[in-house]
Amino acid sequence: MAISKIGSTGIVNDSIGPNQLDETANYTFTGTITGAGGVNTPAFEATIGSTQAVTLNGITKVQLNTESYDSDNCFDTSTYRFTPTTAGKYFIYGQIYFYNTAGSNTVQRGDARIYKNGSVHRSQMSGVSDYPNSSFNEAAAGATAIIDFNGTTDYIELFVYAAGSSGTPTLSNGSENYVRLGGFKIIE
Repeated sequence: MAISKIGSTGIVNDSIGPNQLDETANYTFTGTITGAGGVNTPAFEATIGSTQAVTLNGITKVQLNTESYDSDNCFDTSTYRFTPTTAGKYFIYGQIYFYNTAGSNTVQRGDARIYKNGSVHRSQMSGVSDYPNSSFNEAAAGATAIIDFNGTTDYIELFVYAAGSSGTPTLSNGSENYVRLGGFKIIE
């Protein structure tokens, strides 16, 4: 935002002492300020629309088919990719969440993996939380990164790795959007 002119009618001297500035002067600014601030766009957040089964002991692309926010239409809900059209550094976060019935699906570890241009860029693993005397266990993991994008062809995706002994692990979104990928451009 540019400021074209600031003018004041005057500042009253507070009579603090002889070494103070003369505050009674009338200051008028007639210049233009440009380049101040910046914007954190493109920015986005995408989630899964419902549960998603993933391959046990394998890597699966998370099907982020629901946009919570997409400032510049850079997220594709059919390929599940974010391809920003502005070059720069971006703060990116990804999160996965498994909610399984212990008898049929046992996940010992879940990894959230942020891929850039088809290769793993950042991975974070988490163990399972078991609850005594209950019929479920859960695993959650998140990964964050600051990633440089060229503004044309660079893209990111969210993948998950589910390590376990049996069953078909399921990503669960819930009303809190537990499974998500998001990010925004960093003002430099």
